[in-house]
Amino acid sequence: MNWTLEVLVVPVTDIDRAKDFYSTKLGFHVDHDVQPAPGVRICQLTPPGSGCSIVIGEGAVPKMEPGYLKGMQLIVPDIKRAHAELVERGVECGEIQVLGENPADVADPLDNVGFIFFDDPDGNSWAVQQISTRP
Repeated sequence: MNWTLEVLVVPVTDIDRAKDFYSTKLGFHVDHDVQPAPGVRICQLTPPGSGCSIVIGEGAVPKMEPGYLKGMQLIVPDIKRAHAELVERGVECGEIQVLGENPADVADPLDNVGFIFFDDPDGNSWAVQQISTRP
């Protein structure tokens, strides 16, 4: 049986600001943004190529302090290209970092160990890791 991770709830203070950040600056697809009842709003966004989405909203999502989530991770095949895209879109992110030694014999020395870090407007933290091939 497969167990797939499909949705993460990300706590934010301003749904519209967060929606703009994730869709415009990170390029996530807006799957839906609905208000099924007064005081209830659910906005689901998915990173390009991902099987897992994030949900931001109010009224029907668990209450968490905005900025509570740390260490969410995105995987890309080319960390240099991802860094260039983030900078071009105005995301405040650090430079590419190499964390540790590569555990595998790979053609690109950034595979597995190349990372970028950034926060969303509420302080939820993200990592971007390069993995171009998997065994």
